[in-house]
Amino acid sequence: MTHGWPGSVIELLDTVGPLTDPTKYGGTPDDAFHLVLPSLPGYGFSGEPTELGWDAARIARAWAKLMDRLGYTRFVAQGGDVGAAVTDAMGRQAPKGLLGIHVNLLAGVTGIADKLPAESEKERAAQKAVATFRASGFGYFLEQSTRPQTIGYSLLDSPLGLAGWLLDHDTDSYYKISRAFVDGQPTGNLTRENIVDNITLYWLTGTGASAARWYWETGQAAARVAGKTPPAVAVPVGFTTFPGEIFAAPRSWVETVYPGLAYFNEVDRGGHFAAWEEPRLFSEEVRAAFRSMRK
Repeated sequence: MTHGWPGSVIELLDTVGPLTDPTKYGGTPDDAFHLVLPSLPGYGFSGEPTELGWDAARIARAWAKLMDRLGYTRFVAQGGDVGAAVTDAMGRQAPKGLLGIHVNLLAGVTGIADKLPAESEKERAAQKAVATFRASGFGYFLEQSTRPQTIGYSLLDSPLGLAGWLLDHDTDSYYKISRAFVDGQPTGNLTRENIVDNITLYWLTGTGASAARWYWETGQAAARVAGKTPPAVAVPVGFTTFPGEIFAAPRSWVETVYPGLAYFNEVDRGGHFAAWEEPRLFSEEVRAAFRSMRK
């Protein structure tokens, strides 16, 4: 499973119990997984890349090699945020042994929103959310995809600067995190302690700037393939829509991006940091999405 920005492996830790020992959490022994939770290159416990080119596609190839070296001949992949882009790339590369993928963010939608359906109420709401994000929530993305080193100086120099940059990601998460700190009312697992742990991981490892550079790599990779049709995803796809996501992707959008959709569900709670905020619900979705792929 692959985390995102401004998260880290910390956002996934509370899914370890439900996914590795499901009988304690309402599942069956057949639902158990071995988990591999790598830090993205330049994030947290992973080293900073020393050469250019570490975009989602290259990370996807590295993850496939990692699974091979660990001895796994059959595996699935899951991701949200940056992790969704990496997981999507794995699905398109279809490395040997990959049985399927599950994502909880429809990566790349901001670039194709005008080509997606906008007829139903859910579709129009999603279009409006994407437009709002592009108009007033896209600042961190633009800065990190064009001038990551500029903001990087602050992220390495000041823990307060780092915290402010990491916390102001999307509106839903911002208000949930604010309630945890200001009102003492955390939403799910977005507690003060967990949030501070995540910031501390970035600070102690000095990876604020190197993590930001992934967005620059993404921008460069997108420019290289502009106008080209990406290869189709060659494995079954599962998708879960969480209502507090930057945009709640309707099924029609997901089927447009993933014609071979094998599992889709809309849940009643959770946002951009779904695994972090609602680890048990998230784990149930992962189990459900991959259950048919185990056979």
